[in-house]
Order: sequence, then C-alpha cells, then structure tokens
Amino acid sequence: MSKSKIKAGVTAAVIALAALIIAGNAATIVPAGHTGVIVTLGEVSQNVLDEGFHFKAPFIQSVQSISNKIQVYETPASAVSKDLQTVSSTIAVNYRLVSNKSAEMYQNVGMDYQTVLITPVVQECMKAATAKYTAEQLITERTSVGDEVKAELDHKLNDYGIYIEKFNIVNFDFSAEFNAAIEAKQVAEQNLIKTQTEQKQQIVIAEAEAKKKVIAANAEAEAILAKAEAQADANKKIAESLSDKVLMYNQIDKWDGVMPKVTSGNNGSLMIEIPVEEANQSAEYAAP
Repeated sequence: MSKSKIKAGVTAAVIALAALIIAGNAATIVPAGHTGVIVTLGEVSQNVLDEGFHFKAPFIQSVQSISNKIQVYETPASAVSKDLQTVSSTIAVNYRLVSNKSAEMYQNVGMDYQTVLITPVVQECMKAATAKYTAEQLITERTSVGDEVKAELDHKLNDYGIYIEKFNIVNFDFSAEFNAAIEAKQVAEQNLIKTQTEQKQQIVIAEAEAKKKVIAANAEAEAILAKAEAQADANKKIAESLSDKVLMYNQIDKWDGVMPKVTSGNNGSLMIEIPVEEANQSAEYAAP
C-alpha cells in the first residue's frame, strides 16, 4: 500500500473520530425527574432543559442535571425546651426543588444545597419551635410542633425554590432523670385514676344498697298500711253489723248460770245482790 493511501486512511479515521466526538458533545439527555441547567463557557443560562434528548453547542456548552424529585433528608437535632430540658431528636424532611429555580440554585448555591441551605435552616427552626414548648408538651403535642417547624421551613426555603412536602419528628429523647420523672408521674396518675374508679364503684354500690333499703322500707310500710286499712275496714263492718239483740244473744250464749252480784236496772241504777243470811241478820237488827 502506498504512503498516500495510508495517509488518506489515517486522515479519514481522524475525521470520523472527530465527528464522533463532536456529535457526542453536541447532544445531551436529561434524566426523568431532572432539569438540565445550561452552562456556556462558565455562564449559567436561565433557560433550562426539560427531561429528554437535547442538542447543545459542542465543547462550549455543558448541561448540569439537577433533581426535581422528592428527596429525603434525615438528621439528628439538639435543642432546649421551654423548661430548660435538653432535647435530642431525630427528624426527617421530605423536600423537592422546583424546576424553574434549578438554574438560580445552581448559580447561587451549587449542587450541595442540602448542606448549604437545608441543614442549617432545619436546625434553626427546630431550636426555635422547641423553645416554645415544655418537655412534656413536646411529647403530647408532637404533631403541633412538627406542623410549626414545617411552616417555618417553607417560609425560609420557598424563596430558593425548595418546598417541604413532609416533616416528621421521628423521636424525642430526654435525660435519664427527666424520663424517670415522667415515668413516676404516669404511675402516680394511673394510681390516682385507679383510686378514683374504686371510690366511684363504692359510691355506686352504697347508693344501690341504700336504694334497696328504701324500697324495702316503703314496701313494708305499704304492707303495714294496707293491713291496718283492712283491719279498720273489718272493724267498721263488724261494728255496723252489731245490734242490741245480737249483743244480748251473745251475753246469754256466754252466761254460766250464776247471777251477777251487780247489775244495772232499767232506770240506770245499780242493783246489788245480798245473800239471804246477811239479809235476815239485817232485819233482826232493824226490829224494835
């Protein structure tokens, strides 16, 4: 093979390789859920590329892909409560960067916006919210605390294009002394509830017994009254049925044959029976 043909072949190969390199640098693909930020010789363009295939100026333009998907950021946080209790917590933040702020974020903050922006703002908002609640309230009102922190994060980060989708306080942790005090308080409250419940049960039982006695007493009184009324009614009927003839018949029926020593005369005067011997002696004393 002649030198001219070899030279021509090498030239063709170089041109083909150069063409491939140029073609490779003249196109870019933006992944799904991302935005392509165009950088031309170091200058950031405010016109961004959507996901998909795009052409660009080879060698002088580059495309930086920035995620607009929901991302999860989890970190420990330490703060002091309103009653000066040290509070350690673990928090999880779901956030996303809106596409129309991608170029501005890349230009002003860079790719590590989570470390530069989100981390310090999360810590600041968590400390501010925790200081408004006592340690006990942080436990009982965790949802309210989380909502307050989320609202403050949105207020501070929305201007950068970062929106908080969800904020969770995974857990709160306190000192061993405080945990022991909380446990003792819970035990005391449970004992108090138990005592109150037992007292209420005793009151209910006592009221039931008293009611039972009242019912029994009322029933007994009603029975006595009914018996008295029945007896009075019977006596009335007996009294109405009595007459002089009936009374005389009863006296005669019950007479034992012995004359009474004292009787009542028709004129209402008393008649006294005197034995015969005593009568004769009286007559002798009375003779002249």
